[in-house]
Amino acid sequence: MTPMPERLRITGASIRLDSMPRDGRDLDLTVDKPERDGLAVELGVLSLDRLQVKLHAVRFKGGIRVTGRLTAIVTQQSVISFEPVVQEIGEPIDRIFLPGAEKDHADKADAEVFVDLEGEDIPDHFDGNEADLSDLIVETIALGIDPYPRAPGESIDSLGLAEAKAEIHPFAALKKLKQDLDES
Repeated sequence: MTPMPERLRITGASIRLDSMPRDGRDLDLTVDKPERDGLAVELGVLSLDRLQVKLHAVRFKGGIRVTGRLTAIVTQQSVISFEPVVQEIGEPIDRIFLPGAEKDHADKADAEVFVDLEGEDIPDHFDGNEADLSDLIVETIALGIDPYPRAPGESIDSLGLAEAKAEIHPFAALKKLKQDLDES
């Protein structure tokens, strides 16, 4: 059995709850080339040319709420021409992290937190007194990437590869036969 690959971690993308100021903490990450190259491999793109994440984390009901914005430039292969296509990504981030099994490190909540587990935005969890936001960043990029990249105006028709439309009415074969007979 092949071992599972270790999850990619982004340097500086974690927040410690035990040292968080009352008004929250800002994270401004500009990811360097070696980490971007690793992310590009994980995401299956040609390159990740830029990745910047600006986040603000505040205490929220025993956990943290992280808001901010991710911007990136991704180069992928076009699904039409197989040429490189550059895409700019700009995605908002708004996520709640609640403590997992080790709740000793979280603040006491002032009120109960009602979570709709069937809803779209269920909270993430963290263990200990530190929340790693690497998975949040990778997920945000992955969701922002165009699954079918192509250059503006590029289509099968623009490459001249579209098949000629055949006539499909019942007498199309007879019409072709008549044209052939008239030519001979």
